[in-house]
Amino acid sequence: MGDWMMTKGLPPGRRPRPLSPLREHLRDTFWFAPTAALVLVLIVWTAAEAADSALLEALRSSGDEEAVAELLGIVNDAKTVVTTVSAAMMTFIGVVFTISLVAVQMAAGQFSPRMVRMFVRSRITKATFAVFLATFVLSLLVLTSYDSHSDPELVSSIPLVQSVLTLTLVGLSVVLFVLYVNSTLRLMRVGHVVDVVTAESLRVVARMPLDTTDGAPPDLGPESDLVAHHGRAGVLRDVDITRLVRVARRHGVVLRLIPRVGDFVVPGTPVIAVHGGTVPAGPRESRLRVFVGAERTFHQDLGFGLRQLSDIALRALSTSVNDPTTAVQAVDRMVQFLTSVARRPLGTCRYRDRAGTVRLVQPVPDWTELVDLAFAEVRMCTGHQAQVTSQVSRRLLAGFDDLLAVVPPERRAPLVRHRALLVEAVERSVPEAADRAFALRPDRQGIG
Repeated sequence: MGDWMMTKGLPPGRRPRPLSPLREHLRDTFWFAPTAALVLVLIVWTAAEAADSALLEALRSSGDEEAVAELLGIVNDAKTVVTTVSAAMMTFIGVVFTISLVAVQMAAGQFSPRMVRMFVRSRITKATFAVFLATFVLSLLVLTSYDSHSDPELVSSIPLVQSVLTLTLVGLSVVLFVLYVNSTLRLMRVGHVVDVVTAESLRVVARMPLDTTDGAPPDLGPESDLVAHHGRAGVLRDVDITRLVRVARRHGVVLRLIPRVGDFVVPGTPVIAVHGGTVPAGPRESRLRVFVGAERTFHQDLGFGLRQLSDIALRALSTSVNDPTTAVQAVDRMVQFLTSVARRPLGTCRYRDRAGTVRLVQPVPDWTELVDLAFAEVRMCTGHQAQVTSQVSRRLLAGFDDLLAVVPPERRAPLVRHRALLVEAVERSVPEAADRAFALRPDRQGIG
């Protein structure tokens, strides 16, 4: 952590954290939160059982048999609720999540298959499932603590604390269920989906170091070694920036990541170039690791948000869906994202050690690539139908005009190119002069 130096102007808290890749990988799994909840509930139940035993022993030591009888009556009343919860909770879990998976499948079919990861990464979804399972397991454990004797002098266990914990989890389950239903319903709304994708994309931008250069990477000296990928084939998800900077500093070299985050790599593909020296064979395999997976993630992938927004727009513009309004909403967010990086250096990120020496160079998409990713496919999909052409072209033209007003002069060329190509496409696909004039009138709402 200390081997990475914040660049000038970078807000505090934006430097890479040592456990950042691990945290992101765990967020992309669904098993960790429920497993942690089950382990925690076992620990809590053990402590509660010990507390109940201590309470019963204290009451008997003081000779207060009347208090024991009162507690036994309360616990027996609570037993009815605990028994009902243990019998119904697993069925409830199955029904709720079956319906939810159907809803997620519908959302994925309407927007993009990559929207499923939003359900998997949702904190409220994991918390709800974890609390539901914890309530079910705790209720079963508490039932084993109830004593069959009804005589206060013979009873050996009064699970008062355990019963209170179970009832508390039941109440928490009800609250989380309401929040979970609300979250699932929002997942089916296009406005919420594109808002979440945009927020994730902007967080990626905020985590990028300001020590970024446009164009070609800086001169790092001659390339002295290459490190190949020896793991399984997959998409490059992220790299452990803190570890790579620390290794480079220890051996006095500069490391350069060859593929971009989001590229597909296979075993044997060179992934890291070493400049200014060599890294021994042992650390290369154990420390210069890259993380690959089945799909892209937001963690360090600057273009993944635009990819998802483009997918949503393309799905909406397909003849099977024919929903240009959804495409307009996606274009709104594309323009928002591009505006946020309009004046930011792009192309190559540099990470420094404590002494200020560049130790890691990481490629990221440049401005032209981001503009192409946002607009190329959507622009080419306009022109199939008059409604689609008019609504989407008007929104795209307004987006181009807004971006041209905020970007530096040297970044206007790709926007001007896409705007001209859009005008040509509209002129080819719309035969009537009045309709062409209408379709070429910029409008931030598409058609009002």
